[in-house]
Amino acid sequence: MAAPDPQQAADPAAVKRHPALFRAIRKRQNPRLRRTDITVTDDAAVKRAVKAASLGNAMEWFDFGIYSYLAVTIGHVFFPSGNDTTQLLSSFATFAVAFLVRPLGGMFFGPMGDKVGRKKVLALTMILMAVGTFAIGLIPSHDTIGVWAAVLLIFFRMLQGFSTGGEYGGASTFIAEYAPDKRRGFFGSFLEFGTLAGYVGAAGLVTALYALLNDAQMEAWGWRIPFLVAGPLGLVGLYLRLKLDETPAFQKLEGGTAHASEAADGVEATAKGDLAKIFRQYWPTLILCICLVGAYNITDYMLLSYMPTYLSDELGYSETHGLLILLAVMVFLMAIISQVGKLSDRFGRKPLLMTGMLGFLFLSLPAFLLIRVDGILPITIGMLMLGLSLVCMLGTMSAALPALFPTNVRYGSLSVGYNLSASIFGGTTPLVITALISWTGSNLMPAYYAMAAALIGVIAVACMKETAQQPLIGSPPSVETDEEAAELVQAQAPDPKF
Repeated sequence: MAAPDPQQAADPAAVKRHPALFRAIRKRQNPRLRRTDITVTDDAAVKRAVKAASLGNAMEWFDFGIYSYLAVTIGHVFFPSGNDTTQLLSSFATFAVAFLVRPLGGMFFGPMGDKVGRKKVLALTMILMAVGTFAIGLIPSHDTIGVWAAVLLIFFRMLQGFSTGGEYGGASTFIAEYAPDKRRGFFGSFLEFGTLAGYVGAAGLVTALYALLNDAQMEAWGWRIPFLVAGPLGLVGLYLRLKLDETPAFQKLEGGTAHASEAADGVEATAKGDLAKIFRQYWPTLILCICLVGAYNITDYMLLSYMPTYLSDELGYSETHGLLILLAVMVFLMAIISQVGKLSDRFGRKPLLMTGMLGFLFLSLPAFLLIRVDGILPITIGMLMLGLSLVCMLGTMSAALPALFPTNVRYGSLSVGYNLSASIFGGTTPLVITALISWTGSNLMPAYYAMAAALIGVIAVACMKETAQQPLIGSPPSVETDEEAAELVQAQAPDPKF
């Protein structure tokens, strides 16, 4: 946290009597930048970091996507019952279980990432995620081993959730600490490009399986294929992550090669990854993070995870029908998300996030009314309305969230805040919406739920500070060229006096 202004803390009369002394104190606490204080980024290293972090994120959401898109089939395989709604609720409850342990994963991996490094922890989370997903594809059905099938499914879902607890906070921190200040939104948007790519890969594979196989084949063995594919994908992601160097900001914490100013030294040299410190000193920012992530996660999971089930289970469309429309929408969002990241660098994080939140607040009900109309065109228009609102958040959030916390606790704080919110609001979204529709009989409940989340999001965005084009807290400025670094130093040089 920044040091208090001595002029504000001291007696005004003392400041008036000793102006030179207090000017000297201010200069000591906030020294002018030197050229060696500024990090000049390596463009090739930044792109490697973005690629490795984004691929891991794609892997994570591929794993979660295949489970949600196969929710109906998984319900039949692992939870035999005469009631389709009970099977679906059981399947989504198991989906939510992974999110219940995510905060534990965040509390374990987050502080570890602040102590031993971002790279090592991101490699470990990749291994655990791949093992958990691959193992689900090997579990015998309920007809073969009875209730143990569901027990094993829950266990490996918990392993997935635990590993994911260290994934998003680490990946977004990794990209944010590598990227130059003026392009953090652009590079950060590729993390969510990975999110969409994971969902697209999952939706495409599941759609192909539904098209090629009948229901009996899908329940007998077809559902296993997407889970087994995760093993080789995990090895590729692990290879890419192990080839990376640590971020310049973390190298500074270890006394490495990156240089920071004396002011940054004072912030960065404090204890690393102390959970008690995170909750004690940064609780207001944690609450803000939880509110932002909650609004973002509810709308994200409603559209990208739950919508195919909504179209098939509530509106009676085939599984392939809903997945193909969602697939087209997600490919479109992938095509524009980096442009949204650029816009957030130019106009700020808050305007883009507010646009997305207001979009869900005012467009959710009209969108779902269109989705209920029979026909591909109105469904596609309705989903595009939701998708364009979501992409404003997708393209911005991965740059906005890491900027909330200082370098020395960034991985830990973001992992804790993000995963607490994802646990409470994100992973429970399909379960809550299915239950609300069942209780009320209204299939407009997803719209009302998204509107309530967006209202909280609007308040949270209004309360956050703008961080676009600014250095991360506790880190030196980061620029792309030596010329930019020289301009920064020159801008702080005092005017000559004659």
